[in-house]
Amino acid sequence: MFTGIVEEIGVVAELNPHDATGGTSLTIQLPAESTLLSDCHLGDSIAVNGCCLTVVTFFSSPVPQFTVGIAPETLRLTDLGALVAGSHVNLERAVRADTRMGGHFVQGHVDAVATITKMEPDGNAVTIRFSPKSKDVMRYVVYKGFIALDGTSLTVTKVDDDEGWWEVMLITYTQERVVIAGKKVGDTVNVEVDMTAKYVEKSLTGYLTSLEESGGQGGLPLLQKMVERIVAQKLSS
Repeated sequence: MFTGIVEEIGVVAELNPHDATGGTSLTIQLPAESTLLSDCHLGDSIAVNGCCLTVVTFFSSPVPQFTVGIAPETLRLTDLGALVAGSHVNLERAVRADTRMGGHFVQGHVDAVATITKMEPDGNAVTIRFSPKSKDVMRYVVYKGFIALDGTSLTVTKVDDDEGWWEVMLITYTQERVVIAGKKVGDTVNVEVDMTAKYVEKSLTGYLTSLEESGGQGGLPLLQKMVERIVAQKLSS
């Protein structure tokens, strides 16, 4: 579990698609003064651009660095396979029991990859628009809701379900501490939606399905009120 608050920006030293285990591994170097590995143990979880990965080796000197393994499924669902030597990545250690929850609950399980389609300055902030490769993920993205982009906990500032995009805004402080600000239009990010939305969807789907199978009508008034409210909001906007 993570918070979406980036602790460090690391630099990719190597993405090895054929390591000693026959799989793929990623080695990341840290700044000389970094304390990210101060309490590290083999098998620990570190989020790399929003992906929960397992530390298989680490060294504190001469240059702090660690290596994580990347499963084939992770390569299929994320953009980690596109990393090259010199790429910058967001890093966050797994939370501890005494960790402050400055962001939101992030699992490190990527739901989709999205492309940056617009970057526009707004004062000293910057608004960034993202379009996911699959619009299915849009049902979990809501205005003022949480979203993790490359492992960074951010607030959705605008959503367009019809066109299939959302926007977030980065203040100056955030721009200086996450990799997204250094990206450009056409680049991709790993996306993890708020897991609460997925649990609610599954629970509600199960409830309505059971009503339908039993021939019950108990859910109809609730659905009618929900639809009426949504229509009213659309008409007033």
